[in-house]
Amino acid sequence: MSSQAHAGSGKVTVPDILSRKSGSFRQKITSITAYDYPTARLLDAAGVDILLVGDSLGMVVLGYDSTLPVTVEDMIHHTRAVRRGTRRALVVTDMPYGSFHVSLDESVRNAVRLVKEGAEAVKVEGGERRIELIARLVEAEIPVMGHVGLTPQSVNALGGFRVQGKTGDAARQVERDARAVEAAGAFAVVLEAVPREVAAAITEQLRVPTIGIGAGPDCDGQVMVFHDLVEYGTEHRPKFARPYGNLSAEISRAAAEYCEDVRSGRFPSDAESYHQVARAPDEIALNSGSDPRRRLP
Repeated sequence: MSSQAHAGSGKVTVPDILSRKSGSFRQKITSITAYDYPTARLLDAAGVDILLVGDSLGMVVLGYDSTLPVTVEDMIHHTRAVRRGTRRALVVTDMPYGSFHVSLDESVRNAVRLVKEGAEAVKVEGGERRIELIARLVEAEIPVMGHVGLTPQSVNALGGFRVQGKTGDAARQVERDARAVEAAGAFAVVLEAVPREVAAAITEQLRVPTIGIGAGPDCDGQVMVFHDLVEYGTEHRPKFARPYGNLSAEISRAAAEYCEDVRSGRFPSDAESYHQVARAPDEIALNSGSDPRRRLP
């Protein structure tokens, strides 16, 4: 079956994603972040399997230096928009920093809010430390996608956005984290910024799919930030991000051309203007007097 045929075969669900690893139809999983309705519509129609409402919106949409300031309300706002634009893809929403760091009960409540607003699964950063939380969410019938390796919410503890798992001990920790997340009930695990060899070994070990971002080609799927994919307003592109377009250049060109046309009088043209409806001579004569009650057409 071709990828396009599969893309049109119906709604993508959590069991579908799991089947990509263990079922008869083993096709790589595609995922792109989405933060608004029109982008979700375009990506969904293009056949993307998973639309991730990522807390990366804090950096690429809201202009923060990290994902840490993003709130549950921010995630709800963007999840609603993405869900309205999605028909086929599985919608996964990040649990932002602070939404699952206090108590398990509060964490579950926050996840339930995200699901009620349109998320079909939530993504939780962290490995062994998150197993109790993941188990509780799965018990509450909320599908969970794990996320290990470079976890951007831990940027302060990690000392920056750095590749994880480069040494033997560090690689073994990433492997333990991935296995723990799977054992807790996650249906997939994101591997971010880890050496290709480490990601390949983890992918071989796990029964659930791995989705890489800066983790090499051996994962069961890949995810990219939309703004990196199309070079939209991004100043620094990560090594692992391949641009497939350049929206920044096209938007800049279009805006500059518009400004030039307005200033020179070329926009709007007569064809882009509305015109008064032609009236019969009798009506023109009747309305041409000084009667203050006369109305404009």
